[in-house]
Amino acid sequence: MPDLPTPKDAAEAALFSECWDAVLSYADLCTAGSTAAHQLAREAFALGIREARAAEDGTRSIGRRSARLPRIPLLLTAVRTSAAGWEAGGHGHRLDPDLRLWLNSDKAARYTGPPLSRPIALRGLRDMQEPDAALLWLAEVEALPLRAVARRLGLDPQDAAEQLGEVRGLFRDRCHRNHLDTPLDAECRSYVRLLDAVTRSPAADTPEDLSRHLATCVECAEAAACLRLHGGGLPAALAGGVIGWGGLAYLERRRRAAEVRLGAGRPDLNDPESEAARSAASKAKALRGGLLVAAVLVSVLALGVSLMPFGGNDTRDETASRGTPTDSTPVVGGVPSFETPTPKSDSPSPSDGGGRTDPEPQGTSSAAASESPSTPGGSSGGGGGGSSEGRALCAVTYDLVNQWPDGFQATVTVTTVEKLTDWHVSWSFKDGQHVDQMWDASLAQMGSRVIATAADYNKSVAEGGTLSFGFLASWEGKNTAPYGFTLNGHPCE
Repeated sequence: MPDLPTPKDAAEAALFSECWDAVLSYADLCTAGSTAAHQLAREAFALGIREARAAEDGTRSIGRRSARLPRIPLLLTAVRTSAAGWEAGGHGHRLDPDLRLWLNSDKAARYTGPPLSRPIALRGLRDMQEPDAALLWLAEVEALPLRAVARRLGLDPQDAAEQLGEVRGLFRDRCHRNHLDTPLDAECRSYVRLLDAVTRSPAADTPEDLSRHLATCVECAEAAACLRLHGGGLPAALAGGVIGWGGLAYLERRRRAAEVRLGAGRPDLNDPESEAARSAASKAKALRGGLLVAAVLVSVLALGVSLMPFGGNDTRDETASRGTPTDSTPVVGGVPSFETPTPKSDSPSPSDGGGRTDPEPQGTSSAAASESPSTPGGSSGGGGGGSSEGRALCAVTYDLVNQWPDGFQATVTVTTVEKLTDWHVSWSFKDGQHVDQMWDASLAQMGSRVIATAADYNKSVAEGGTLSFGFLASWEGKNTAPYGFTLNGHPCE
């Protein structure tokens, strides 16, 4: 096992401490146990620091900046490189099984192949000045408050928000230039200008032909995620494009770790982003309190009416004839709780691929599709009337994995009665939510209606089997659970 490098000074020692936490977090995702995670982290940390110091020495010798990543993403890519070395050296059994599949696929080859074929986010971040790239990574992926990022980078806290906005614009420009430099076929080249225009405006609608193209073209979809700075999809684009396998799971770990580090009463909570988070939580708490009070009042009134001496059985019969629900009437349209999620160690994150317990706090809020409001006309499905007799052909579970002030992550699991050779799942949102990124399925959204189409590797589903996929989306005001789920056009429970 390699020894950890010795810091050159106190400043580098502090930097090592901060970086080690990130490296160990990703190494734990990549391995099958705690011991292997620490071994992989130590090996990757030593490799990454050697590369960083060699790049710094080379810059001083030639007097010109060389293209390189900031310290934390550089060390995370070293974890990926070290894991690939384990797989090639016969130690792959110590890695996560899904990571091993990924390392032996064309997806992993993109990160080490020809520079012009590498992910757009990786190339865009590498092309930026290192202080600007570090600001973007710490604020977007590591989820640190701007005040803490400003202290770490020696910036003026009052100007940090403005500088972050400028850096986002610089990243977009680098990604757009890299997309133009990528060897594209004629169809992709024809959409470059339109893609640039559509992603610049939050109010612009994506044309149907461009939406279909993005659902089938990996390079253009990655470019769209990097070019669209609004909607909350930039952190996922950065994590997935730079790290590769496990990027989304790492992103959620760092977000939860940042929340735990902040705690209550910390000065960092004075940041505008933290104020917005607290404001959203307060509104949600007030709404829940109001609903609780209303429920108590309704219960008291109902009890009073039931105990009134006049009316007798006639009153009760008249009430029943009017369709007033009794205590046993099921309530539909339930709203998921948006409090701080409770731990859920038996549900792996979408990119994790394993069932290990996360050493950092995890959480999930879930709402079953059966709790979603019915569509007009009484059908629980979204495309065509529901079946009034017999059993449904599918059942859906909608899990709200995590939520933050302007975005959320969710997974959809569908159990099918019949065997499938291909599938598409659709649903509707009530509150204007917009899906920004989806994995294990291709995405199309028209207004409030979302369609998820099977990927090439998961089209076939056995009779009584399940299919699942996840997505990142943005929301504003309310984030009610979706409704009207269908599988290949058939309504689901």
